[in-house]
Amino acid sequence: MFCGFTTDPKMYRWECLLLVLPFVIGRGSAQDTCGYKKCAALPVKPGYVNVHLVPHTHDDVGWLKTVDQYYYGANNSIQTAGVQYILDSVIPQLEMKPSRTFIYVEMAFFYRWWQEQDGDMRDRVRKLVSNGQLEFINGGWCMNDEASTHYNAIIDQMTVGLQFLNSTFGECGRPLVAWHIDPFGHSREQASLFAQMGFDGFFFGRLDYQDKANRLKYRNMEEIWRASPDDLGAAADLFTGALYNHYVPPGGLCFDIGCKDQPIEDDMALHDYNVANRVGIAVNTSLDQVQHFQTDHIMWTMGSDFQYQAAHTWFKNMDKLITHTNSMADKHKVNLLYSSPSCYIYHKNKASATPPGVKFAHNNTADFFPYADQPHAFWSGYFTSRPAFKGYVRRCNNLLQVCKQLEVIGAPKFSDKVPLPTSKRFREAMGVAQHHDAVSGTEKQHVANDYAMRLHAGAVECQVITSMTLQQRMVKAGALPPVAEFCNYLNISVCPLTEDEFTKSFTVTVYNPLARRRTGYYVRLPVTGDAYAVNDPEGNNVVTQVTKVSQRTQEIRGKRGKAKHELLFPVSAPALGFSTYFVSQSQNSSRSGKQPKAGDDQEIHNEHLSLLFDGKTGLLKSVVNLETNLTLKVNQGFYWYNSSAGNNKASNKKSGAYVFRPNSTEAMPILPQQSVITSVVDGQLCQEVQQSFSPWVSQVVRLYSGQRHAELEWTVGPIPIKDDLGKEIISRFDTDIMSDSTFYTDANGRELLARVVDRRLTWKLNQTEPVAGNYYPVNSRILIKDKSKQLTVLTDRSQGGSSLRNGSLELMVHRRMLYDDGYGVGEPLNETGVFGEGLVVRGKHYLLLDTPESSGQLHRALGEQLYMAPSVLLGLAGGNDPKQYRKEFRTNYTAMKRELPSSVHLLTLEMSEDETVLMRLENQLQKAEGGAPQNVTLTGLFEPFEVEINTVEELTLGANYPSTMVQRLAWNTEGGRTKSEALRCWDSGSATVSLQPMQICTLHFKVQQRD
Repeated sequence: MFCGFTTDPKMYRWECLLLVLPFVIGRGSAQDTCGYKKCAALPVKPGYVNVHLVPHTHDDVGWLKTVDQYYYGANNSIQTAGVQYILDSVIPQLEMKPSRTFIYVEMAFFYRWWQEQDGDMRDRVRKLVSNGQLEFINGGWCMNDEASTHYNAIIDQMTVGLQFLNSTFGECGRPLVAWHIDPFGHSREQASLFAQMGFDGFFFGRLDYQDKANRLKYRNMEEIWRASPDDLGAAADLFTGALYNHYVPPGGLCFDIGCKDQPIEDDMALHDYNVANRVGIAVNTSLDQVQHFQTDHIMWTMGSDFQYQAAHTWFKNMDKLITHTNSMADKHKVNLLYSSPSCYIYHKNKASATPPGVKFAHNNTADFFPYADQPHAFWSGYFTSRPAFKGYVRRCNNLLQVCKQLEVIGAPKFSDKVPLPTSKRFREAMGVAQHHDAVSGTEKQHVANDYAMRLHAGAVECQVITSMTLQQRMVKAGALPPVAEFCNYLNISVCPLTEDEFTKSFTVTVYNPLARRRTGYYVRLPVTGDAYAVNDPEGNNVVTQVTKVSQRTQEIRGKRGKAKHELLFPVSAPALGFSTYFVSQSQNSSRSGKQPKAGDDQEIHNEHLSLLFDGKTGLLKSVVNLETNLTLKVNQGFYWYNSSAGNNKASNKKSGAYVFRPNSTEAMPILPQQSVITSVVDGQLCQEVQQSFSPWVSQVVRLYSGQRHAELEWTVGPIPIKDDLGKEIISRFDTDIMSDSTFYTDANGRELLARVVDRRLTWKLNQTEPVAGNYYPVNSRILIKDKSKQLTVLTDRSQGGSSLRNGSLELMVHRRMLYDDGYGVGEPLNETGVFGEGLVVRGKHYLLLDTPESSGQLHRALGEQLYMAPSVLLGLAGGNDPKQYRKEFRTNYTAMKRELPSSVHLLTLEMSEDETVLMRLENQLQKAEGGAPQNVTLTGLFEPFEVEINTVEELTLGANYPSTMVQRLAWNTEGGRTKSEALRCWDSGSATVSLQPMQICTLHFKVQQRD
């Protein structure tokens, strides 16, 4: 272990101290001028327009080039960009003059650069950070998308970056301001998360062009965003600013080596002497901009995409611009200065606090979706773009949470010669995947492939950790651990172990990552036999069902699988634990299935729901909740919008990776002449209706015994394009619900927001695209309701959705384009699959019908179960019968001594590098869903270890700062002064966590392993 950089010989060396403390305060010396300390010393001038110049670079963590290509500057035929050269170039320029500043954002790049530096360069950088010249803003592994991301993954990627900064630079490395200058629309939940991370402000560059014009007119570009008005309240309020000039420099004042603006030529002997012209632009721009803001402080973003590879061109010209403009400041009352977003917000806050003070607006409870940068250009297509990758990201997040839990519960120990796999690679890959040009689907195809490859590499390591840890926990004294492996293609009924004709028996181990018992989960496995017997962990017989593999599944998998049937059976598993089931072939057939009678209505049901399908069309026609006697008339089918090719009379804007622009407001049905029903399965465990809408669109509607929801498994692709038409495919539900043009979507999997067709809460909308302009991101659920009925559809990935007419609800499931929409990608969104044809995507919707009053808790619980699904591992039984197997191996295990309350979710359980544990507990119910305060006592909570209560520390949501030390800037608003303290959750005296509705509690502690 290397320990270095000592400030005092009597003190511990900082590098060593970081291994035992979760945070470091004031790394360096008493002369630190980082954070807000440096801001008070900036040369601002009262009564002047103070222009805060913010030198910055925006470095996409993959977009047109891969992450590696961007870092090294490779593949410059696509884009000239090399991040390593930016950092190499900026550091010496900052050292030349102490007044110069620079901000950096993307830790995925900075971490890589930092690992390559020697001790001398690291010390130089630490000095720049300590004196406030180099400031880290945002601090996440990437600048994440806000529409297609799940809050769990957002928190994780921010944590990876923030903890790196904390362990490397201490307090001076802690970002104070969030900086999302490029994501394509902004989520209310994102603002809430940033507030809970302790940020004082949030700046972004993209907002709807009509919204921006309205805000400029009424000087409302900056406000206090009410990010959780009904639950967290003031704790989630956040100062928010929309940047005046996107995130680029003012017109005429770009000084990067790639810019075309004129440099400042200040030698009076030159014929091209242009100081007056350059200063004139600066002054006029300043005086114009300040008219749209509430104080005499304004910000200029001096940089853009991958700029500062030759940093001297920027700094030399900015030095001159500041000098010459300020030399005439008494005449025009404009003062230019090097600054940062944190110093800008610091002086904004002083202006708010100083009498008479500025009162900022405090009434925005909406979000900034959908985003349009011009008429007919709504960036709502990317809510669905690359649906297969969006689904893969969601599944990987599920596996990552399992992996991190098992690292805490007890990772396997290898010999010294074999390195121990960790979740580090997977955490970083998942962090990269949250980038606003990754999970969003707005990258080039080769970059999308690279993202998927990185996720796969991390997933493989975490599957090893999962398998080995569970094997370790299965073992009894003297027994060799059984092999447990994953089957990664169960969605197309492929699993070599179970479908091998020589496999007569095998084990199924189900790990449950929830902190409460999971029951009623159904395992579906491809098999070759006709009948199977299943024994549960105690040796009891389990009811099974064998169903023929559908024709569509056989077509999709091709030669990759040979199973004729699927074995289905229910399983349960204890909280944070596993159960092992024993499967063997038997002689008693349990196959199920029947052919529907032409013209007759078809009905399937279980204890809770009944679904009726029309005998002529085969479409779903009604849903009945058998417990409440609610009947919903519904017609569900698939439709397609014709993607604009840019030949519309109103605009030449095309549909593409970003933009959704249909050629018509009416979607066309995908419906054959005859009934869409091809088969009906009437089994004891599952009843299903198989539907075929076309050779490239099919669906299976299932009702599992005991479940309160219907499962709609849709399969779409290859989308045909031989007719030269791009297509955007939707699943639509037309019902008799009187929804009054209102529907509800979730924000990043958490709080619900009401959406009203053709309406915005903060300005009067001139609607140019009646369909695309009413599409919103659906990360986990969308619903419509009236006084008596509520229809909710949950998704297994992020999608775009809407309700364009009363009682109607639609979700876009797939899209394939023939043209690029002109926003930089330079290629159409035309994904292909394994065999070079258009991509086939399979996913699931979960349909629930209930009263509005009783829906909240049920739907929230189901959403939790979907994104924290059990991990299923398979192993050969080794010739043992179930009784013998139970003698040799544990078939049940839980890491919890008691379950958490039903509304409390174990959001995070992970091991830190210093072998302490990071845990997050979440009260996942909103007040409107019946959410109430919840308490959890940590003493005696876990089986494998005991929490050392005296080491427990409450941190901010990003796990990089003690919540007890949080003092956020307070603001004067129209509704009073905002609060500065964090919402606390930990009571050390009673060893209890207290959670308000929607509150997330982040704790860091040491553990004592039990014998």
